[in-house]
Amino acid sequence: ALPISRNIILEPRLLPGGGAIEMELAARLKEKSKSIEGSRQYAYKAVGEALEVIPRSLAHNCGADVVRVMTDLRARHATPNNVHFGIDGKTGKVADVKALGILDTFAVKQQTLRTAVEAAAMLLRIDDIISGISRKQRENKQQAVMGGDDETFGDSRDG
Repeated sequence: ALPISRNIILEPRLLPGGGAIEMELAARLKEKSKSIEGSRQYAYKAVGEALEVIPRSLAHNCGADVVRVMTDLRARHATPNNVHFGIDGKTGKVADVKALGILDTFAVKQQTLRTAVEAAAMLLRIDDIISGISRKQRENKQQAVMGGDDETFGDSRDG
């Protein structure tokens, strides 16, 4: 309770909980992706779909019908001024979570999103490194199969 109190004192802003913010961000990112051409739109869609995992997990954990709840949430967040609709963990139904007092601290939500983006970026960097190593190994094998360069001056075979 003390860390939560500290977070509220340092950053007093509160956000609707129950997956409401994640669904709103997902809806806005998916909408934004429609205005972007090329392969960049897929990044927006992917992040939007990834954010929907939070409310989906909440619905699953409270025993709700996940498909119906997610469809209802998507429909509500597709219309304006429905930012506060999320999942009531007690009933498993879509509700105005702000009115129910289901709130998250801004600091925690901000850090969660920041950490998720950093983790995804790190995985992409690791993937690029591994892809680069694999590419070099394939190129070296192709050179060896094709005979490579017969010149041995200055390479590892000089001994």
